[in-house]
Order: sequence, then structure tokens, then C-alpha cells
Amino acid sequence: MSVVDNAIYIDGKRAAVPSSLDHTFEELRRCPDGGRSFCWIGLLRPSKQEIEAVAEEFGLHGLAVEDTVNAHQRPKLERYGDVLFVVLRPARYVDPVEVVELGEVHLFLGPDFVITVRHAEEPDLGAVRKRLEADPALLDNGPYSVLYAVLDKVVDDYFPVLNGLQDDIDQIEVQVFGGDPAVSKRIYQLSREVIEFQRAVEPLRDIFVELRDRLKELAGESDLELRRALRDVADHAARVMDRIEAFRELLSNILQANAALVGQRQNEEMARLTEAGYEQNEQVKRISSWAAILFAPTLVASIYGMNFTHMPELMWTYGYPFAVGLMLLLGLILYTIFKRRGWL
Repeated sequence: MSVVDNAIYIDGKRAAVPSSLDHTFEELRRCPDGGRSFCWIGLLRPSKQEIEAVAEEFGLHGLAVEDTVNAHQRPKLERYGDVLFVVLRPARYVDPVEVVELGEVHLFLGPDFVITVRHAEEPDLGAVRKRLEADPALLDNGPYSVLYAVLDKVVDDYFPVLNGLQDDIDQIEVQVFGGDPAVSKRIYQLSREVIEFQRAVEPLRDIFVELRDRLKELAGESDLELRRALRDVADHAARVMDRIEAFRELLSNILQANAALVGQRQNEEMARLTEAGYEQNEQVKRISSWAAILFAPTLVASIYGMNFTHMPELMWTYGYPFAVGLMLLLGLILYTIFKRRGWL
């Protein structure tokens, strides 16, 4: 089976390690009534048959079992009689690909048992178990001490995710003001990861409220220090949620700033192209003007260069000076016209 660990605790101390789940149930019933005893069964990626076997052994509600079999549940806390069913979404940040990987942990808490079901390797609940076993006074609070320790682990693991997101947002700000054209896609992708992370964290607010109400009902049985410890975890979770909300707002503002900068750069480019077009048009005007000025004497010279025998003023003494003067006059007239129009 996918049983990672299976132990019975009496008065906060590890008292027995049953060889099977059947033996766990039997040994738990034989524990003395004088001490506080409960079992903690840890499962990793159990099959449907394994989950149903545990459910039958401990009388778990069918709807909760169905959620555990199907997985991919939102974080929540549900009560089925005297059994609590809790779903948590641990997270870790994969910085090279800028992705928030979400795991899933399900907990069943009964009067004398707690069952943890992990659907991913993270978080390492073995470390949580060692921490609790090193503090018998805390573990003596029963299944709720396990829930506290798992919540504390999950929430603490959120802070490295926040740090990773913060680093990437800082890099994005540099890219935006550096004019990197690929930054828009990065902003959008990171915004999606922040939203997914927020969906995993935000329901914790309701979970802590319901858990606080539940502990009030058990005030006579629950240790005061445990309630204080849970309040501390709730405060940490609130800090995480505040930073996530700040990240979403900051990314939205960065996206708007990037759009404004892109628009500004486009306007500057259009102005540059317009100025270049205007300059090019001025050059065309000058070239056209000089071409027209040169065309006038060329026309006169070409006519007089036809070498016909009978042409007006061909045999005239002043024919040549007249032709040259006509060329100069036409050129001067065209130059004056173009100069007045600003083409030259």
C-alpha cells in the first residue's frame, strides 16, 4: 500500500507502529481510556481501493472520500458529524519557468484518528511528524495538533513562493523601462500564476474561521497554546494573502505602464517617420525644381540643335546670343517661381 507512516500516539508519544491498517484500528481500540490516544496514518498517492479501504475502516463520509479519490479540489474545511475533512493546496515556485506548482493535501480528523493523503511529493509531512514527535506537549492535543502543524508547514512554504514572485516582478520592472518587447507576454503569464496562487491561498481565511469556531466548541478539550499557535498561522496566512493582492495590483499597474510606454514609443516612431517623410518630400521638391530649371535651356538648345536649313533667326547675327539669353531668362523665371514657393 501507499502508507508512508502509520503510528499510534498516547499522551503525545509514539506508542506503537501497527503492521497494517487493520491492526491500527484494533490496537487503537485497545488503548487505555485514561490517556489521550490517536492514530496518524500518512498516505502518498493512494489508489481508489486503498482510500476506500481506509474509509471503510474509519467510517469516513462518502462525499469526502469521493473528493479524495478525484483530487483537484479547492481548499476547504467540511464537517461530517464528528469528522473534519480539510483540503489544502501547498505551493512551490519553479523560478526557471516562472510557474507556481500547486500540490494537494487532504486530512481527515476524527476524535481519535487523523489521516493525511498527499497527491504530490511536496510538502514533506515526514518533517512535520518529526517536529510534532519532538514536542509531546503539543502532540498531546490530538488530531488538531497535526492539523496545526500541517497548516503551519503549508503556510510557511508560501513565503519562498512570494519571494520568487517578487524577484520576477522586480526583473519585469527593469524590462518594462528598458523597452524589452517581450515583457508584455511575461507580465501576462506571471499574472496568471499569481491568480492561481491566490485561488489556493484565499480560502484559508474561511478555513481558519471555521476551525476557530470548532475549537471553541472543544474549548474544554483543546489546549490554549494550540489555539494561540493556530492564530499565529492565521496571521501568517493573512500576510501571504495581502502580499498576493499587492502583487496583482502591482502587475496590473506595470501592464498599464508598459502599454503607455509602448504607445509613447510608437508615437515617437510615427513622429520620426513623419519627419523623415517631410524631409524626403523637401528633397524631392528641390530635385524637381532644379530639373525644371535645367529643362528650359535644354528645350531651347535641343530645338536649335536640329540643324534644319530653314529656321527662324538661324542666319541672324544675334541668333546665338538670343538663344543663350532665352535659356538664362527661362531658368531665372523658374528659379524665382520655385524660390517664392519655398521649394528652393
